[in-house]
Amino acid sequence: MTRPSRPARVLATALAAGTLFATAACSDGSGAPEAAPVSPAAERPPAPSRTPALTGAGAQAALITPADIEDDWQLAADAATWRNQMLVGRVDVAEFLTAKAAAADCQRLLDSLYSDTLLGRATGASGLRGFTSQDSRLLYQVGDYGQAKMDATIDWLKGLPEKCNQFTATASDGSKRTVQVVEYKEPPKVADALAALTVTVQGTSNGQPATTTLDVAAFRVGASGAAVTNGGLSGADHDSTALAVQNGAQRLKDVLAGKTPAPLPSQFD
Repeated sequence: MTRPSRPARVLATALAAGTLFATAACSDGSGAPEAAPVSPAAERPPAPSRTPALTGAGAQAALITPADIEDDWQLAADAATWRNQMLVGRVDVAEFLTAKAAAADCQRLLDSLYSDTLLGRATGASGLRGFTSQDSRLLYQVGDYGQAKMDATIDWLKGLPEKCNQFTATASDGSKRTVQVVEYKEPPKVADALAALTVTVQGTSNGQPATTTLDVAAFRVGASGAAVTNGGLSGADHDSTALAVQNGAQRLKDVLAGKTPAPLPSQFD
């Protein structure tokens, strides 16, 4: 599937630390008021603000809409059950010689993409929404995963183009699949942390040669984060990936700031 290219549309609360002073109308004998000592509590600087936790309603409001990714994407009712069989396979560990840990990372990538568990289990509220366009699928997941966990996942993704640049996986029928993992640099840097990849799997599907290409992106805003997987047998629409990241990050920022993002538009809009 080929679409015309178009440009991708690209909280911190400032705390003023001040010293609290108090005066008491106590006389020092001369009739002048005497300054009272500052309490230890008043001398301490204010605690740093924390990003609010994502609520269930907030997670739903933070999900992107068809208007956020444009083109002819349609909402899918069965996104939670999607499973791409091209992603099923056992990594050939022998290719990695002494880099067994890298082989495990590559296996984790395939397994998490197949099961749609790229970010793991959310520690709080979460939401999921899927879109289809011809033979392509775009899955968007958002949730409260915790800052440390999100940063660890993003760092892991950033290391995969080097660890898993190209490897072989064996499908359940014994056929071989070649997997390539490269960095995808186009998504705008609109979040606190971000990683993006393009994963290509070449093999067979129903006995015929097939190639699946997926854009994979994850980003964090505060302690919450989101993941985008987008693509299919006709390739990945990079513009839609960039829009999903950019607009998804803005929606998440708005929700965490107590704002209400634009509602889900009608399919007839």
